[in-house]
Amino acid sequence: MSGDVLLERNGGLATVSLFNPGKLNAIDAAMWRRLATVMAELDRDDGLRVVVVRGEGNAFAAGGDLDEFRTERATVDKAVAYHDAVGAALKAVETCRHPTVAMILGPCVGGGLEIACACDLRIAGESAKFGAPINKLGFSMYPGELAGLLDLAGPAVTKEILLEGRLLTAKEAYEKGLLTRVVPDESVGHEAFATAQRIADGAPLAARAHKRWIARLRDGRPLSDEEKRASFDFLASEDYAEGLDAFAAKRRPVFKGR
Repeated sequence: MSGDVLLERNGGLATVSLFNPGKLNAIDAAMWRRLATVMAELDRDDGLRVVVVRGEGNAFAAGGDLDEFRTERATVDKAVAYHDAVGAALKAVETCRHPTVAMILGPCVGGGLEIACACDLRIAGESAKFGAPINKLGFSMYPGELAGLLDLAGPAVTKEILLEGRLLTAKEAYEKGLLTRVVPDESVGHEAFATAQRIADGAPLAARAHKRWIARLRDGRPLSDEEKRASFDFLASEDYAEGLDAFAAKRRPVFKGR
């Protein structure tokens, strides 16, 4: 029986849950495809403000589902197709125009670590574990998946994770720049959703613009004059007028994403 990726909506907040509880939410091929579909659906939703990505129960995800590797990666052609689907799911998480928050309990390993790295923020419990001990299984991380870890952690930490195959504690992962925040296990849910609420309370057009401009600036090309002017598109928005009016009136702004 395959796992699933569950989606819940509560106003402007979406919760995406990796669901394969019998295997610590190990991610099978169907789950990767479903994750890509769910994130693409959320990306198109103008009413959304923020997405929380979590695992069912007390695990984020213990990696890919190794039970299907002998069949899903039996040949090079099948392996490329499998991992291209993984890459598409990770790209859908990374490029979702709405901010994403990973809520991490327990193992966050292999494919689970890749998903967490694709999120914008990562809130973890103190007992969470991070790594990709695939050197003990005799295979390397697909380059299309390695890119996200490398981009977040840098080459030195990425080499440490992949060459040693050691699992990092949450404290170590935070110190190495993999995590946004570490809290007691019992506080992870509260902190992740409080973080999401702070994002949701802000102007959604500004949040989307910040994600877009950060991604654009990282490619190293100088901004064109058109792009510089486009960075002030907010001047014509209702949310900008609301923000200034609320500040002047000393009240809380009510943003509508327009």
